[in-house]
Amino acid sequence: MQERSLSKDFLASIVVFLVALPLCMGIAIASGVPPALGLITGIVGGLVVGFIAGSPLQVSGPAAGLAVLVYDLVQKHGLEALGPVLLIAGAVQLGAGLLKLGQWFRAMSPSVIHGMLAGIGVLIFGSQFHVMVDDSPRGDGVANLLSIPEALYKGVFPVDGSTHHLAAGIGLLTIASLLAWNRFKPGSLKMIPAALVSVIVASVAAVFLGLPIKRVEVPANLLDATNSPVWAELPNYFMQSEFIIMGIVFAFVASAETLLCAAAVDQMHTGERTNYDRELAAQGVGNLICGGVGALPMTGVIVRSSANVQAGATSRYSAIIHGVWLLSTVAVFPWLLNHIPTAALAAILVYTGYKLVNIAMIRKIAGYGKAEVGIYFATLIGIVATDLLTGVLIGFALSIVKIAYTFSHIKIRQEYDRSEARVDLYLDGSATFLALPKLASALESVPRGTETHVHFESLGYIDHACLDLLQSWEKQHAASGGSLKIEWRELFDRYHNASRTSEPTSTPGGMTREAVTPAAGS
Repeated sequence: MQERSLSKDFLASIVVFLVALPLCMGIAIASGVPPALGLITGIVGGLVVGFIAGSPLQVSGPAAGLAVLVYDLVQKHGLEALGPVLLIAGAVQLGAGLLKLGQWFRAMSPSVIHGMLAGIGVLIFGSQFHVMVDDSPRGDGVANLLSIPEALYKGVFPVDGSTHHLAAGIGLLTIASLLAWNRFKPGSLKMIPAALVSVIVASVAAVFLGLPIKRVEVPANLLDATNSPVWAELPNYFMQSEFIIMGIVFAFVASAETLLCAAAVDQMHTGERTNYDRELAAQGVGNLICGGVGALPMTGVIVRSSANVQAGATSRYSAIIHGVWLLSTVAVFPWLLNHIPTAALAAILVYTGYKLVNIAMIRKIAGYGKAEVGIYFATLIGIVATDLLTGVLIGFALSIVKIAYTFSHIKIRQEYDRSEARVDLYLDGSATFLALPKLASALESVPRGTETHVHFESLGYIDHACLDLLQSWEKQHAASGGSLKIEWRELFDRYHNASRTSEPTSTPGGMTREAVTPAAGS
């Protein structure tokens, strides 16, 4: 049985390696750093984090979610700042894991998370659209989006003898190959990833046609590509609040993406469940190592992880062996990687960015109300218009406002039947102490001497303050010849799943719950 499991892991590792290879380099290009730094992060994710991960089937490596942060950091402070910031991020993650804070990093509204992913997708799409035509990204996300028509023009019409149109042709060929393979791939070859097929097609076409376009540059010796920080200068980074904040932001985003990915992976298989604290600590160790060599930050990556599960992996050995394949390829075949057009990798990321803006997810979020959709788009727009941290904070703040509104907002509808001297009050929302003035006003408007029914079935929550108010008002109303009855039935059944009887039941405050036996067939 063990030999059979190892055989499955071995085959799965090949699939994961084929998925990871183009993405490691592509994400590095999107981050504005040499492709070799993405490959180093993938190797560390397999050979180190794979051994100690708390999610055995999750695969770690560079992720698109952090490419925007890295690009901004490198543009403002240079490549040498990447290592120190990653050391801070790794230390924060390791400390959080040891303090068993893994579950807390998952405490984020789904609307904010998906808005963040969509915002990242828009930024990647905008920046990589320019790279796909062998041009340089503009200064920020908005500028990248606004200048897409210029990139389209360059990609169609040769300008001053440039080769932008040739690179654009390779980019289009890459996307066409990717889409075609996803749609028409033979059943016997279904495990070969579309990204790899499209890169091979584009590379062969570029070499065969002898196109003078940009290509990936991977050094013959991987150690030559390391970007290790100058240790004597580290205190200068560690004492500046700007870099400390950046490190914390990196840690937060990487941890949220990793642990959400781990939760998704758990739903894909029936094996060992994720230990979130261990996974968080393992990611911290990985990012400390990546910081030490100045590589890209790592997270758990859903694309590689899902490919791992679908390929039949049964243990952590698949992720570990995939790291061996990455290291072997870089060590033995760097010349082969140097034939890959930059435009091909950028095209894959253009498609990835498009997919991150998940229309189906927007429809799903809309099912939870307009407020959730508003939070989603506020997060997305905030990220594109400002930066990742600001956008996420906007979404988080709006989520808090929504919670506060939900727990302070109550709708009260009154129906008065004069012929039977009966008043029905329908409460919808949350009856907390913040709603006392509105509830008191509604009760005071009830005619004296009436039979008053208060309906709780649409009420999400009621606290002791509101129950006390009802109890006090009941005594005053009874003195005028009236009565108060609380319709607890649906609320009681929803929370307690109790049997319904025909006898009155005592409730808080001494009020009466009229429990009605359901009719046959109901």
